[in-house]
This record gives sequence, structure tokens and C-alpha cells, in this order.
Amino acid sequence: MARFLAFTIIIITIALGALYLLSHRASGPVIDISQPVRVVGLTATLDLAIEAPRGDISRINVAVEQDSRSLPLFSLSDPREAVLTQETPNRIRVSRSFGQQDLPTLQPGVATLIVSAARPILFGLSEKITTIKHQLTVDFDPPRLTALSTFHYINHGGSEMVIYQVVAPDVVESGVRVGELTYPGYPAGNAGVTGADETVKVSFFGLLFDQELSTPIELYAIDEAGNEGRAQFDYRILPQAFKRTRINLNDVFLQRVVPKILERSPVFREKMPSGENLLSQYVRINGDMRRENTETINSVTADTAPRKLWQGPFHQLHGSQVESPFAAHRTYFYEGNEVDQQIHLGVDLAVTANIPITAANHGKVIYAGYLGIYGNSLLIDHGMNLQSLYAHLSSFTVTNGDPVVKDERLGFSGMSGLAGGDHLHFTMLLQGQPVSPIEWWDPHWIEDRITRKLREATRLVSNEHQP
Repeated sequence: MARFLAFTIIIITIALGALYLLSHRASGPVIDISQPVRVVGLTATLDLAIEAPRGDISRINVAVEQDSRSLPLFSLSDPREAVLTQETPNRIRVSRSFGQQDLPTLQPGVATLIVSAARPILFGLSEKITTIKHQLTVDFDPPRLTALSTFHYINHGGSEMVIYQVVAPDVVESGVRVGELTYPGYPAGNAGVTGADETVKVSFFGLLFDQELSTPIELYAIDEAGNEGRAQFDYRILPQAFKRTRINLNDVFLQRVVPKILERSPVFREKMPSGENLLSQYVRINGDMRRENTETINSVTADTAPRKLWQGPFHQLHGSQVESPFAAHRTYFYEGNEVDQQIHLGVDLAVTANIPITAANHGKVIYAGYLGIYGNSLLIDHGMNLQSLYAHLSSFTVTNGDPVVKDERLGFSGMSGLAGGDHLHFTMLLQGQPVSPIEWWDPHWIEDRITRKLREATRLVSNEHQP
């Protein structure tokens, strides 16, 4: 009996020793903090993930410590406004907004984000804890903005440029906000402002044809902490009258364009209902495909050089006449009945058949291919979010990625896509948004709206640097 008791004690001792070793070697939960990275502002985001075997997590506590004060952000027993997401069986994500609005006693200066998580071990008899301390800077000061250029006149449907200065140590984004749209700023030195430092920016922006004349326009800047600064600058909106036109469709035209477009657009063709006649197919192409093509243009034009590539006025295609104006409201009729309405976001330039199409200015080809309603098309980037579009070509002499110079041959005119006849559809784009090309062809407009401001900014910067 004594021998059996001794043996039992030995077995229990060995088992307890093994459990101790296992618990000693066990690791705590893995904590991965995505946000905040370095700085917290008036508004901030807490985003972290915690991972443990089988997702067994017994405790999570998150707090910000500052000046011996602990400001709770989250715990499993008190999740507050946080959102918990089970990403995998082993991993959960915790996210919530915070900042001075959520933690009113948080003060500018240094703070520490402390995240602690525990998982049960030894059948729940104990826990293994992981704690991470992440130092942060609390900053509530928004960037300060000042417009340096003067006399901004914006044609409805057209473009403008502003030169401004933004002062903050860690600006991550700045530019012009026009209603819900934003146009980023670029270093003014890249646009030709000699001697400008990184605080001086240039932004090209527009008031689109479908935006109200009362749309607010302002400078904005956002720093690393998420603080946003805003500033007004002087500008005047010049109303424009947009033409209304009537387009008469016939069977000859429909038979020529619809089958060719569908043949070149297999993905779109597969989505179309079977059994539709040519007119119904045309209306779908004119609407749905037009929207898809716009999305493609927006995606492609995101690839822009951070510097000004063009020089001087843009050139209208030699020998051409404006056949259809920018932003014309088109109403389509078939056999006397209205069947569709669309906005023509470009200008149609009438030319003789199969003539050379040339670059309106220096730049780089960022798209060369078939583009639905536009047919064979080219997009040229001119830098700083400014591009030009050439549509309905019959062929190309350049390819994607090619640098081009003003008046260089790009291809030949044609009637691909939804073209009613041989012509060039041309437009200018800002941030992927169509703007009137007429002003970009005008030397006086280029001088007053752009060159003058760059020259004056260079003089202003030069004066600031003089002793």
C-alpha cells in the first residue's frame, strides 16, 4: 500500500511538473496594432487584431495613458462603441473611433496606448497574458492654409488653378475641394515655381457642368493625425450656356455601329438580355456602356505624373472645326419618338476622313485601346491630374507608355465606336472629370489663369528668401 501511494505521488508530481513546463512555455495572444501608427488628432481610429489558438481569449483591455491618467477605450466586458469582427477562427479584430471628441480629457503631447490580452491555459486554471505599449503623439492643431495666387475666374464646366501654402509638419493630403470632389495639390516647384519649398502647392481644379454655380470651393489639408484645415480664397464663377441638340437615329446607323461594338465588347455583350432589337441594344450601349467607359477613364487617369509635363497652349487639331460643343445635352429620336438622353462630354472636331491625329501638348500615353462608345481611343497624361482624350480613331501610331510631344502624330481619324461619321472626339480631363477643352486652346486663358500665377508665385517666393 505504501509503495502504491509513493508511486501515485511520483506520477502526480511528474504530471504537475509537465503542466508547469507546458504553461511556462505557452505563449500569450498575438496583438497586431494597425492604427493609430504614430499620431492621434481630434479624430482617430483604433484598429487592432488579437489572435490565439482556437480563438480562446478571456480578457482584452485597451486604454490610453497620459500624465498618470488611464483613459479606457475598450474591454470585452465594456466594448463601448467598438466593433468586433471574427476574421478567422483564431483571430478577432477590434475597431472604433477615438480622439478628443471621444476622450475629452486627452491633451496634446505624449501618450501611451496600452493593449493587454489574455488567453486561458491549464484547463482554465490560469491565464497567459500579452501586453503591448505603443507610444503616440497627440496633436490637435490643424494645418494652416494660405492662398498665394489671386484673381481666380472659373467658367462653369471649366478649369482653374490656385497656388497656396500649407504649413504643418506632417501633411498627408491637400488640395481644393469643390462640393464633394477633391483635386490634389502638387509641389509648386514641379509646375515651374522656381525656389518654392515643399509647403507651396499647385492645384488644378474644375467646376463641372453638372455642379451648381453655388457649389462651395475651398482649400483643404489633412495631416497625419487626421486634423483637417480649411481656407477660403477669392474666386468668381462665370455661368455658361450649354447647348441642347437633337440626334435622329435610323436603321442604317444602328446596323453599322451596334454589332461592331458588341463584337468588340464580349463582357458587356454577355450581360445583355437576349432577343433585344438593335434600338434597345443601342440605348443600353449609349447608357450602361457609357457609364462603364467613364469608370475605366477614372481608373486609368489616376496614373498621373506629379509634375507639369505640358508647355504653353494646347493645340486644336489642325484644320478642324468644332462640330458639337462641350456638355451639349443630346436628345435621341427614332422614327419621331424620343428614346434616350445623354450629355456629350467633349467636343467633336469635324475633319476629312482618315487624317493624322496629333498630340495637343506634351505628355505620356496612359491608354491606347478600344473603349466602348469611344471606339479606338488614346488617353495622354499631361501631369498633375490633367489628361486629354482622343476618341473614334481608325488606328494608332503610338502605344501605352510612349512619351509624346506637342503636334506629334498619334494615329488617324475614324468612326469607331458610336461615331456617326469620321471625326475626332476630344476632351480634357481633371482628376478623371471632363472639363471644357476650349479654354486650354486659348493662349490668353493660359497666360491669365496659369502662367501669370506661376510667374507671380516665383517672384513672391524669391522676395521671401531675400535677406
